[in-house]
Amino acid sequence: MLFPVFSSPHLPAQNNVSRVMGEVLLALLPGILCATWFFGWGVLVNIVIAATTCVAAEAAVLALRGRAVRATLADRSALLTGVLLALCLPPLAPWWIPVIGSLFAIVIAKQLYGGLGYNPFNPAMIGYVVLLISYPRELTLWIPPTGIEAQHLNLNLSQTLALIFTNSLPAETTIDALTMPTPLDATKTAFGLGQTLHEIKASPLFGHFGGVGWEWINLSFLIGGLYLLARRVISWHIPAGLLGGLFLIALVFYGSDTDAFPSPLFHLFSGAAMLGAFFIATDPVSAATTPRGRLLFGAGIGVIAYVIRTWGGYPDGIAFGVLLMNMAAPTIDYYTKPRVFGQSK
Repeated sequence: MLFPVFSSPHLPAQNNVSRVMGEVLLALLPGILCATWFFGWGVLVNIVIAATTCVAAEAAVLALRGRAVRATLADRSALLTGVLLALCLPPLAPWWIPVIGSLFAIVIAKQLYGGLGYNPFNPAMIGYVVLLISYPRELTLWIPPTGIEAQHLNLNLSQTLALIFTNSLPAETTIDALTMPTPLDATKTAFGLGQTLHEIKASPLFGHFGGVGWEWINLSFLIGGLYLLARRVISWHIPAGLLGGLFLIALVFYGSDTDAFPSPLFHLFSGAAMLGAFFIATDPVSAATTPRGRLLFGAGIGVIAYVIRTWGGYPDGIAFGVLLMNMAAPTIDYYTKPRVFGQSK
């Protein structure tokens, strides 16, 4: 009897795209739950809208291209893109904000280049930056996190849905009364007004070393990131490079003037530092691939994020750092190729 002989490797692969994406989604759960606790139902509403739009858009484009729809959707990459994009959006953003961002992420930033594996830029960050530049007002609709005393924080699910889908506010409430700046935004504005860091930290927005709520959210994403490292879904190089680069440059400026620059811990546990380090920058398609290249890639994101946070026009710079380093990834890989075994150079 003849048996078919296939080319090596003959051992079954332990990893596949669907499994990896599922592990990442699982690792996001602590951060999602924590963000929902501090910012309410809007977090979950954004996730549902963005994830549904991403999956539907990918299915539509695949059908138009004559590609296998069910098999491609089973890799969960479109679902993960929607979840990551939604986690970057304010909880009271109108429904069309995650829809537009998701369509741009999937149709333009992913499928236009040929789909998963061919996109040079992180799709979720492309969608977010398009929204940030095009709709700056809608991307400031952050509510005070749980823990800050305010009478207007108790928005239930029906009130949240009414505000997101119909722009209907609770009685005798204005949108300005519902929202407030994030710690990064408040810090940048206060420094512009000549306040010292000591004066800024007297605000109820700030906790022990970061923003109230944001400390715990970033810690939750850190826990999820450590899970991914333990499961060997990602390597340590990019997170270490990003967090290390952000920490070191913040330490230099904080050491030069402790009243003019926030502490390194504030930068690590505010904004999207942990989400970016473990879940966004580690995208295997658009990131650098060599070990040294990954360290440089992550460090570049951290430095760019700090520069934008400190002197730029936007409160956070993680998304811009990721996209700029996506552009540099091929060059980084070229100049950091490891020495081939058996060759002296």
